[in-house]
Amino acid sequence: MVAVTEPQQKRLTMQVDEIAQDTTAIRSLDWDRDRFDIEFGLQNGTTYNSFLIRGEKVALVDTSHEKFRQLYLDTLTNLIDPQQIDYLVISHTEPDHSGLVKDFLELAPQAIVVGSKVAIQFLENLVHQPFEKQIVKNGDQLDLGNGHSLEFVNAPNLHWPDTIFSYDAGTQVMFTCDAFGMHYCSDKLYDEDLGAIEADYRFYYDCLMAPNARSVLSALKRMEKLGDVNMVANGHGPVLRHNVDELINRYRDWSKAQAKAENIVAVFYTSDYGYSDRLSQAIAKGITKTGVGVEMIDLKSADAQEVQELVSRAAGIVIGMPPASGEMVKATTATIGTILAAAKDKQAIAIFESYGGDDEPIDPLLNKFRDIGLSEGFPSIRIKDTPSEATYQECEEAGTDLGQMLTRDRNIKKRKSVNNQLSLAMGRLSGGLYIITAQKGDSKGAMLASWVNQASFEPLGFTVAVAKDRAIESFMQVGDTFVLNVLEDGKYQALMKHFLKRFPPGADRFAGVETRVANNNSPILTDALAYMECEVVSRMECNDHWIVYSKVNDGRVSKPEALTAVHHRKVGNYY
Repeated sequence: MVAVTEPQQKRLTMQVDEIAQDTTAIRSLDWDRDRFDIEFGLQNGTTYNSFLIRGEKVALVDTSHEKFRQLYLDTLTNLIDPQQIDYLVISHTEPDHSGLVKDFLELAPQAIVVGSKVAIQFLENLVHQPFEKQIVKNGDQLDLGNGHSLEFVNAPNLHWPDTIFSYDAGTQVMFTCDAFGMHYCSDKLYDEDLGAIEADYRFYYDCLMAPNARSVLSALKRMEKLGDVNMVANGHGPVLRHNVDELINRYRDWSKAQAKAENIVAVFYTSDYGYSDRLSQAIAKGITKTGVGVEMIDLKSADAQEVQELVSRAAGIVIGMPPASGEMVKATTATIGTILAAAKDKQAIAIFESYGGDDEPIDPLLNKFRDIGLSEGFPSIRIKDTPSEATYQECEEAGTDLGQMLTRDRNIKKRKSVNNQLSLAMGRLSGGLYIITAQKGDSKGAMLASWVNQASFEPLGFTVAVAKDRAIESFMQVGDTFVLNVLEDGKYQALMKHFLKRFPPGADRFAGVETRVANNNSPILTDALAYMECEVVSRMECNDHWIVYSKVNDGRVSKPEALTAVHHRKVGNYY
């Protein structure tokens, strides 16, 4: 390993290992990265994986993040003279994988850049210099010789519109870039410790892949035609070798569940304009938490027939405003025209600014949708500063509000269909009254809870059930910290009333409530009977809830003689 020597920089290292015959992994390890797009709660850093395949011809699959410029280029040139590399395969053009393409081409101007049509178009705008290129589509092959032949799999929206997978039949290695990855930084090259990585693997899927579940299933079908996959050389985290079938099948199962959603929302964004892609991903994550499906389309490269078909069957439409001028305008204007033509009354419409510096104004477009009978799914998100953690949280909460609005009638129907005596019996399961409070960066969350039970003595720990569509769920990933505030019998009504309110997306849930700061930076409610500072250890999925197990690191009681407030429910099939 080669480490950065400057002490003021965050820890950046390189790792080089052979993963198959003539195949080398070049891993850029970003140990301290704590935010990645909408995943602002990273606990374990991340990696950017690149791969070198040496046949009679030599191919480099992806590059790295620009923060690794010198480290990556030094590592690459120590492995091979860049002028001996014949091909640069671009899985997709997101900057964490293509950030060094221009630097690489300066060292290897002879290399032919291989990618999808959309990827090549993006790169031309990124590099601003001529380069040799080869556009590939699904099923095309690139023979490198010595038993290495790459067959390409079209995998759009995983998670950018230009994504391709590359399968080397000689080694049975599938190069997948973002898909089947995770933000997990470790010296371990492979996935031998499934328990250590599975929470990050699921969180990554929920953030980036769940909103594209149909695209995941389409890519999996194409993969099945290629033959056995013994290794997944992904773009982030450990390479999958020990649990390949298990982890691929988890993608399949999770995506099938998402694809079966009764309602879907069409989310439109512009992939390389402002923060459109990141903001749309946050909104999409919030929508999927409610059990509503999402399909995402890039306004710039959308197919008109595909847009028309999607909008016609969607229950809701979300649009990130495109630029008002420049090269993209013609394409994005045409796509928005298609959306307007296909939209119909009783659908929900929601619009957000992309903060690209030249956004089309929201109100004229919103009024057009209102005029044809669409209702507003959530208040338009108008961004006046560079998006922060709080902005992404607001977007996620807005998406959740939209999903809940679209499922309200269905959920009421389900409640009525439950056997009344069974519901009444379940309602006799009582619990204490608690308020969970948490903070990540500049974003805060809170939730009234009653499904809390002690679960261990050593360490002291408890479980809490959190509905998947609760905003606080995003603050309770493995490694996150929070405070459990215990409410006092006879003196809980004011706090309970406050936190039972429905807060609009991005609202301060603590306005008017007296708090102080815990050691883990989460708010403590001053009027609570007791509090415990907690850290999430594990999560178990239970249909519409997560069971979150947490250890308790500290705690205090304000009145040792007082009792915990008890919650007696009437029914057991809804709150």
